[in-house]
Amino acid sequence: MRTNKFLQVLVALVIAAFVLSACGSAATPASAPATQAPVATQPAAATVAPVAPTASVMDTLAVACKKEGALNLIADPRDWANYGELMDMFGNRYDVSITDNNPLGTSAQELQAIQANEGNNGPQAPDTVDVGYAFGPQGVSQGLFQPYKVQGWDDISLKDPDGYWYEGYYGVIVLQVNTKVVTDVPQDWSDLLKPEYKGMIALGGIPTGSSEAMIGVWAAGLSKGGSLDNAQPGLDFFAALNKAGNFVPVNGTAASFGQGETPIILRWDYLALGDRDTLAGNPPVQVVVPKSGTIGGPYVQAISKYAPHPNCAKLWMEFLYSDEGQLMWLRGYVHPARFQSLISHNLVPADVLASLPSASAYTAAVIPTLDQETAAFKLISTGWDSQVGVTVH
Repeated sequence: MRTNKFLQVLVALVIAAFVLSACGSAATPASAPATQAPVATQPAAATVAPVAPTASVMDTLAVACKKEGALNLIADPRDWANYGELMDMFGNRYDVSITDNNPLGTSAQELQAIQANEGNNGPQAPDTVDVGYAFGPQGVSQGLFQPYKVQGWDDISLKDPDGYWYEGYYGVIVLQVNTKVVTDVPQDWSDLLKPEYKGMIALGGIPTGSSEAMIGVWAAGLSKGGSLDNAQPGLDFFAALNKAGNFVPVNGTAASFGQGETPIILRWDYLALGDRDTLAGNPPVQVVVPKSGTIGGPYVQAISKYAPHPNCAKLWMEFLYSDEGQLMWLRGYVHPARFQSLISHNLVPADVLASLPSASAYTAAVIPTLDQETAAFKLISTGWDSQVGVTVH
């Protein structure tokens, strides 16, 4: 996995996912076409120095942040994208107390928390949010974010041109399978309808507000005629799955997975791979990229318009998008926004590359445009209750 061939394929996957029809601040994400991984090529040699926050910017923000003394995050569980290590490093380095409210909350709930805490300087008022792609423009339209352009801005492909939100990382939906419970491991979406999986299958989230869950529904419909322009087969698929008794209406987590309550979860690849490491064989985890393809989903970062600790919020963003922060995200198996820059400047350690799964399994993965994701999320979130007929808790 440390060979040039692996590096070429991995780089091509990330390029395909993030470089849509154009890049830079002039790009309009909604007009970009869906992407699919092409044949890989070796990255060009570095021609400029790597981009990282300058000491002056970080030092100035650090002084101001120390006076504020706190950072309020929301829906950033410690086992998601290596946030535990990121929060520990940031808090210790800058002597900041970090609160993470509603760790298992949805993107919709993150925006609601900003709205509900306007003028509130308490720990329940978010300083920043980490939300699904479609929720970035939604937050802008609701007037919930303040603009801020991190250093390394030019490395980021998906972003609001004025700095109201910017891509953090992306992942793809896979099947996370507890092989202690499941003896015949499913290989594709259509397999999940088999009677042998009765009472086994869950979504990684709530399908009326979680990006992970909604993209899971959308992706599951690919084997039933679904596409990036047609998410309805996903709802049809889950209606059939629920009718067959195979669907478990529980928000699938590492805990429910380990206990055998949800032995098959439609989950982000980085969470499934993280569970594989954390559970360490108890129970054993198999991560399956469905044969008929899967849908990838970017998450974006933004600072609340009403952030009670605006300097700590900005410092947190600079930390996340620094070389160090991007590598810490990468160690959590996500594909960070500045990945290509890190690769081009030979900043990714060999052990980190070796820890990543083979990229060849992801070549069928596609990334929707903003318009496609917005339309699909509206269809799924509004149609779930009436068409699937079960509440996920």
